[in-house]
Amino acid sequence: MLKTSLADARTFLFVPASRPERIAKALASGTDVVIVDLEDAVAPADKDTARGLLTAWLDANPQAAVVVRINGTGTAWMEADLAACRHPGVAGLLLPKAETADAVSHCHRVSGKPVLPIVETGRGMDALAEIAAAPGTTRLVFGKLDLAVDLSLTPDESDREELVFLPYRAMIVLASRRAGLPLPVDGVFTAIGDGEALSYYANRARNHGYGALLLIHPNQVGTVTEAFTPSADEVAWAKAVIAAAEAAGGGAAVVDGRMIDAPVIARAERLLVAAALAS
Repeated sequence: MLKTSLADARTFLFVPASRPERIAKALASGTDVVIVDLEDAVAPADKDTARGLLTAWLDANPQAAVVVRINGTGTAWMEADLAACRHPGVAGLLLPKAETADAVSHCHRVSGKPVLPIVETGRGMDALAEIAAAPGTTRLVFGKLDLAVDLSLTPDESDREELVFLPYRAMIVLASRRAGLPLPVDGVFTAIGDGEALSYYANRARNHGYGALLLIHPNQVGTVTEAFTPSADEVAWAKAVIAAAEAAGGGAAVVDGRMIDAPVIARAERLLVAAALAS
């Protein structure tokens, strides 16, 4: 069983399927979800071997549950990956370069597992509404690195706001909301040793409507978990808002010198729910 549901998870940590000894270490890192990667982290010649190693590890560790990033539509390995994902130790799968609703529903139908489509191409962005509404879609994931290649975007590493990706991040959030999906998962932060920059990155993702992050190293787990967990000050503010609203009985109320209305109350309620889930 997963540590938390796919809908509520804040951290998704990658580990190569070709290194099964790292799966247990990843599970012990504190991350909400471990993603065992059969795609980018595994060379073409090693795909079948890596899949077999994953299956053997799951057989030997029946108490464990992982998510698997499969090889995508049109590859020679996709169907075998989907068959392997029928293993009871697989809690869901990531579909890379998701571009059609049919691809998502096919993965869900064959594997029997929930699908997290990674939207990382122009075609995928164009089909967001259909992908978000596809049978099996449980949460959208933003794949910024491949999108940059596909759309010839040139990220500015000195720009902490990553403005080049801002329109596409917003599209993912909007599509998730329209389809009634959980808050989406933002893409990886590649500077492994820069904790301060990672914290800024994760907090910005949260402020922009994301609920989780893809991670590439165990030392990122604590920082990102904290970023996506309401702080003590936020919880105190939310409780004060709810108390003031209840005391006003539907009338005007003020907290910290600011009038509170329905959207403010809704945000406070959402913060308290998130804090309860994180406790």
